[in-house]
Amino acid sequence: MEMYPLKSVPVFKSRIWGGQRLREVFGKDLPVGEKIGESWEIADLPEGKSTIGNGPLQGQTLGDVVRQHADEIMGSKGLSRGSVSQASCPRFEGRQFPLLIKFLDAQDVLSVQVHPDAETCRRMGRGDPKTECWYVIAAEPGAVIYKGLKAGVTREQFAEAVREGTTADLLAAVSVSPGECHFIPAGTAHAIGTGLLIAEVQTPSDTTYRVFDWNRVDDSGKPRQLHIEEALESIHFEVTPDRLPVTTVGRLVDCEYFKVDKGHRAEAGEVFLARGEMRVLIFTTGGGTILSKQAEPVAFGAGDCLVIPAAFEGAIRFARDTEYLIVTV
Repeated sequence: MEMYPLKSVPVFKSRIWGGQRLREVFGKDLPVGEKIGESWEIADLPEGKSTIGNGPLQGQTLGDVVRQHADEIMGSKGLSRGSVSQASCPRFEGRQFPLLIKFLDAQDVLSVQVHPDAETCRRMGRGDPKTECWYVIAAEPGAVIYKGLKAGVTREQFAEAVREGTTADLLAAVSVSPGECHFIPAGTAHAIGTGLLIAEVQTPSDTTYRVFDWNRVDDSGKPRQLHIEEALESIHFEVTPDRLPVTTVGRLVDCEYFKVDKGHRAEAGEVFLARGEMRVLIFTTGGGTILSKQAEPVAFGAGDCLVIPAAFEGAIRFARDTEYLIVTV
């Protein structure tokens, strides 16, 4: 079949720190009255699978569609990556889509947590590694993130702070503004502060070790589960904010797992989409239409995420001033 831009239908996740801002900003059809903290826009995990919302493939999960049309969607570049496929297994049966993309609505501070790297997963014999980045869409005045630890903090000092409930004193708080991208490699102790709307791009893993939750309890009056020993094994204690640069234009992230570029076009602008490489487009503002000779037009607006198959050729026509992210693997 002819490939076309695949518009995702997200999976919503209730979180103790979430709200309804994704409805207010992007018009997401959230469950009324629930605290929705995460919208899994592009997902192929047991914990959540996004589906296709348009065209002949509508209703199928993204992962199933990619596995059925691997060559057309991933292309030769995608198929050569171990995270997607081995060269000897071009259909990558059983493989996951190599990205997990979310919108996060932080109405309250998130827990302090860490994701393990591949070496830690091997050493512990469990878990999946995760590297991620945060693109700040909106931020209330004074909003911060916690990105790594203060310089000189040791494992022993951190473990003692966890026991005493003073973990926050050792975190590196960083003020943030809309338009910034913060890279969070595996092993970085981190937390998202209150009043932030974020687009999160990460490797496909839901392994999270929560080490501190600000001494709060859930709706039933119970504290959430912590994973202190796993977190202490996973944290890279040498990671401080000065080692994690902030980017705002052009190539935002260039790591071994994915690349993220920032685009901006004014009303009536156009961008050509050439064949050869799978891309995920995340639209944070604006709107328009993706046109081609091989498929029906696909309209998009702020808050939409689309997978552009490697076999697709066409153009984006912008109906409004638009900011967007382009993610490649």
